[in-house]
Amino acid sequence: MARRSEHSQEEIKEMVLQAAETIVNEEGFHSLKVRKVAMEIGYTVGSIYMVFENMADLILHVKGRTLDELADYLEAIVAENAEPEQCILALSKGYLTFANQHYNRWRMIFEVKQPEDEELPLWYQAKVNRIFAGVEQLFDQLKPGQTNQQNKLKARALWGGVHGICMLSLDGKLGIVGVDDIEELVVVLVRNFIAGCYR
Repeated sequence: MARRSEHSQEEIKEMVLQAAETIVNEEGFHSLKVRKVAMEIGYTVGSIYMVFENMADLILHVKGRTLDELADYLEAIVAENAEPEQCILALSKGYLTFANQHYNRWRMIFEVKQPEDEELPLWYQAKVNRIFAGVEQLFDQLKPGQTNQQNKLKARALWGGVHGICMLSLDGKLGIVGVDDIEELVVVLVRNFIAGCYR
């Protein structure tokens, strides 16, 4: 077992997060336990609670890192697509790809909830806002002069539709309604959503 003096608290924090991500990736978020993380990194449970307040805090940081990774992925798509409508379409497809490639960590964002008596911290909300920022800017390019609130609502409404398709697809439930091509479904959703917004 590693001695506490071998690593700084920041190093231990990073080790904990990497171990937690590996557990979630390989076994799903239901397998994420403090004792399992402690065994993976060779430290005691007490050492983990020196760098995280509790299990909820650890989970929130794991989710936050996934949001950062998703934001980086989506921002790279924006950088490669100049035309707003095509970019929104590429982002929607990219969201499906990311969810498929990082299924367990992606699902953890939505299925592991914050304790009811605790509000989401500002640092976490900023990560959520970053996910939508690029789409909001693209809606502004499609029709300049819209308010920030209008673009915010459009970005989240479209995400709701894409996310719903994504969930149904990854749960194997799209076939129930006779749909096989998930990308084709997303294309129809995005194009009709944009047409409806700016008709």
